[in-house]
Amino acid sequence: MDRKNAWTTYSKEELDRLEQVNTEYKNCLDAGKTERECVTLAVEKAKAEGYKDIRDIIKNGEKVKAGDKLYAVCMNKTIALFHMGTKPLTEGMNILGAHIDSPRIDVKQNPLYENEEFAYLDTHYYGGIKKYQWVTLPLALHGVIAKKDGTTVQVSIGEKEDDPVFVITDLLIHLASKQMEKKAATVVEGEKLDLLIGSRPIEQDETLEEKEKEAVKANVINLLKQYYDMEEEDFLSAELEIVPAGKARDCGLDRSMVLAYGQDDRVCAFTSLFAMLDVEEVEHTACCILVDKEEIGSVGATGMHSRFFENAVAELVALTEGESDLKVRRALMNSRMLSSDVSAAYDPMYAEVFEKRSSAFFGKGLVFNKFTGARGKSGSNDANAEYLAKIRNAMDAQSVAYQFAELGKVDAGGGGTIAYIMANYGMEVIDSGVAVLSMHAPWEVTSKADVYEAYKGYKAFIEEMR
Repeated sequence: MDRKNAWTTYSKEELDRLEQVNTEYKNCLDAGKTERECVTLAVEKAKAEGYKDIRDIIKNGEKVKAGDKLYAVCMNKTIALFHMGTKPLTEGMNILGAHIDSPRIDVKQNPLYENEEFAYLDTHYYGGIKKYQWVTLPLALHGVIAKKDGTTVQVSIGEKEDDPVFVITDLLIHLASKQMEKKAATVVEGEKLDLLIGSRPIEQDETLEEKEKEAVKANVINLLKQYYDMEEEDFLSAELEIVPAGKARDCGLDRSMVLAYGQDDRVCAFTSLFAMLDVEEVEHTACCILVDKEEIGSVGATGMHSRFFENAVAELVALTEGESDLKVRRALMNSRMLSSDVSAAYDPMYAEVFEKRSSAFFGKGLVFNKFTGARGKSGSNDANAEYLAKIRNAMDAQSVAYQFAELGKVDAGGGGTIAYIMANYGMEVIDSGVAVLSMHAPWEVTSKADVYEAYKGYKAFIEEMR
């Protein structure tokens, strides 16, 4: 079943709107390179559209009614937004769910060391990466430093034009004969992904007999104290993430694509957020949940496996219909969800791992995956045929370009999303998202047309699903 390239269908007005959506999307990618930054950005945008913190509603003893807009945040890394519908929660919600963590490199808790007058930060990579892709790139440092006095310092180094950047070095080709014989998985080992952050020794008093033995490290500590009022021990309670430095850019002479870090899965997260904030009235309560930790199994308090979302729904039930565990279960079971995560775009350079009839293509619109998982559908949610029919009807009702696909050839590998976790409640769930080239690489590529169609599709889902 061939699908039209969406670019051939747009009017002048639609092309203008497409560029508006993509400009906002690129700005969000630049502002949200970590899960914390994404949540901060989402709260800022939600408040501008009249959303209120559910904690304030509870504290003030207010009731919640149709049309109210609320949000709940978990540990500054996960957020759920709710736009209350005219129907009771027990009749279910229309849920958009995406993750806002991306593959990256994390700084360890005792990271700073000196080796042969170079200062490094010791690291541990996060999520599925090809380690060799992260060397010799300009890198930035983002995150927070939490101090013992309760204050928190925000860190972002490497994004401004006059900021320094950082790098992970690689072996020069002239001496790399043995390295080049290794398999790709071991060409660069995890323990060699340490970040180079300095090489200048601290100025020392020549009159002193005892010289600083690690003068480069001492200089880095001095600079951290100067800029962030930070001691070396403050690394113990810091969360620092190493990400590619630089902004999201138009890609291609025709400017038809976006090249940026973190599009898995922020392309789905931000388009879901845009759709959520653009909806004016809803029959069924609309929800957008943006979660952390998907890349490492959706674990922990801020991952989808936690009870955060269920607890937030329980609070809403209590604020609308009175406390009832049964009503919470009904609200979740009767809900419908798009587990919004990216799909592998067909890449003709690597055609051997794709099955062309079941692949996602650039420019063909929002991608639906009836199932994901690996090989024999292991670890997959497999959506019901009846639900797929409703999805098709909702998309067609608002002229959304969409396609159905699988993640590569059956025996080539596979992957998972948060879909199976939410399906545990008995709700209808299907994977949907945007096709991505070079997924999990430091710089990923998407089609502007697909970004736009994702926004349209998520909005249609909220408004049309019954």
